Amino acid sequence: MRKTQLPTPPPVQQFARCVDDTARPAGFVGDWPTAGRVYPVRMLPHARTGRQQVQVLGFYAERPYGAFAAHRFEPVATVWMN
Repeated sequence: MRKTQLPTPPPVQQFARCVDDTARPAGFVGDWPTAGRVYPVRMLPHARTGRQQVQVLGFYAERPYGAFAAHRFEPVATVWMN
């Protein structure tokens, strides 16, 4: 008998509220979050440092590719897609 494995990543949609929209980097090209708004996000580790970062789904940015520091957001909900 074979054990069933959950897909990687799990089939969830995460939502987070922006709590800090200050300190937009000079020369940043792309969408920037607004404090108080809730966005669909993916929480991912940074490739080099391993620190948690937030990627806002649907945002356009040239660099750092729509990923923001985790301290700028607070998790609101995780919805399992079934």
